[in-house]
Formats: sequence, C-alpha cells, structure tokens
Amino acid sequence: MDLATAVGALATIASTVSFTPQAWKIIKSRRTEDISTRMYLVTVIGFTLWTIYGVILMQWPLIVTNSICLMLSGFILVMKLLPQREKEKVAEALDPDATN
Repeated sequence: MDLATAVGALATIASTVSFTPQAWKIIKSRRTEDISTRMYLVTVIGFTLWTIYGVILMQWPLIVTNSICLMLSGFILVMKLLPQREKEKVAEALDPDATN
C-alpha cells in the first residue's frame, strides 16, 4: 500500500467514525437540544456536494467516504428536526433496550 492510499484509508476511517458517537448518544439519550441545526445542515450540504463531486470524477473513495458521512450526519440532522415523539419512535426502533 502506497502512502497516499494509507493516508486516504486513515482519513476515511477517521471521518466516518467521527459521527458515530454523536449518533449513538442521540439514540441512547433521545436528546438533541445542544446540537447546532445550522452546523449539521451545512455539514449535510457539504457531504452531499462531496459525494456528487466524487460521482462526477468517478472516484470511489470520495463517493464511499462521503456517502457514509452523509448518512450519519443526515441521521443526526433528521433526529434534531424531528418532534420528540417521533425521535422516541426512531430511537426505540434502533435500540429497544435504551431507557429514557
């Protein structure tokens, strides 16, 4: 594996894993009050554009990495925007053992 591929692989792992703790915390706590809607809206737009850019260039590393980040950040944004009752339903479906 060359240096560029190794750095790209590490960047992919770091980028995709970075959203997982926040998403999991939302599922467990069912709380999103302290999350910035604007920040996640901009993040989702950014990952959407990076994914489109990757598709235009047919660069699978860009497509895969940014698609995963888009799904995770999109989930966080949707949970932020959902009313509490709907948030509870989604969290319950994903983690039925969590307590409020």
